[in-house]
Amino acid sequence: MTSRRLDAELILGGAASAPLLVLREPVSFWGGVDDQDGTIIDRNHPQQGTSLAGTALLMDGSRGSSSSSSTFLECVRLGTAPAILLFTERDTILTVAAAAAWEIYGTGPTVLILPEMPDLAGVHTITVDDEGVLHARSDVEETSASGGRT
Repeated sequence: MTSRRLDAELILGGAASAPLLVLREPVSFWGGVDDQDGTIIDRNHPQQGTSLAGTALLMDGSRGSSSSSSTFLECVRLGTAPAILLFTERDTILTVAAAAAWEIYGTGPTVLILPEMPDLAGVHTITVDDEGVLHARSDVEETSASGGRT
């Protein structure tokens, strides 16, 4: 297994690890995600039926109503929210909901901002260590320019 460090700014939360889920399009939690099981229910979303629960969710940002924060907060309460939120754009709606979850429930997702959408081909797990450093883990062994393993 290999691990590589990714540039990211830790917004809130702490150490966490979860399977990576990349959304091809943004989703609105208000009417687009079922808070009971964390699945995408928006009939127009290309990943309808995909569960967000317990994932390291990577997307540019969310879509839609500020009411998404209430649905997201309910997902945290029910244990159906993503474990890690990874954004490439600042997302105040879900970040405020995550902060509220930490304040109200004492738990919530770790939130990070990435400077750009990373190439995560082959990556299966995202880990945030105790210092807030983001690592992408894959089963693919990297090779050096000379062809040897690193």
